[in-house]
Amino acid sequence: MNMALLAAYMLAVLLLLATPGPVVALVMGTAAREGSRRAFMTVLGTNSASLMLMVLAALMLLGVVALSPVMLSLLGVLGSLYIGWSAVSSLMHKAQGVEAVPARGGLLRGFLVGISNPKDILFFVAFFPQFIAITDDFTLSMLTLSLVWVVFDITVLSLYILTVQRLLSGRYALRLERLSALFLLAVALFGIVYNVGEMSTHYH
Repeated sequence: MNMALLAAYMLAVLLLLATPGPVVALVMGTAAREGSRRAFMTVLGTNSASLMLMVLAALMLLGVVALSPVMLSLLGVLGSLYIGWSAVSSLMHKAQGVEAVPARGGLLRGFLVGISNPKDILFFVAFFPQFIAITDDFTLSMLTLSLVWVVFDITVLSLYILTVQRLLSGRYALRLERLSALFLLAVALFGIVYNVGEMSTHYH
């Protein structure tokens, strides 16, 4: 096993997960508003989405699936649109009053945000394949990389949940929820602008 490459992958995964993004915003907002149990269900949903993106990356490496740069940008736009719609919906319900706010976390919501997360799509499709050579066996490499991702993903997001539960309550939790929605909206707008720009570049 190429330990240096594995260490580089572990560092890359840790930095990716620790950096605020749509998944972190959703998990923290869910923990603040709906509690740790629903937040952990959200983590399971986002983790399942990541594993599906890994499968897509494996199929690309095997030559079963091919994605052009334009298609990758299109996926990024669609993902950003969903995240933006989700954020706007949350803010609109928030304006109607706390009691009118529907459940925002959970397994399905976590999966949908995870699978449409432009940051994760880019990582697994463009960056992840560089680490497949950690062993000489493709299957063993995929299993190892997947296991590292699952452990790191659950650990980092669990720490976010525990931090929110310990430090925030009442009105501060509601403020965090609103900030999470605004952050999701900002990420969505950036993702749309960036990916549309990339698509324009490829067409010219």
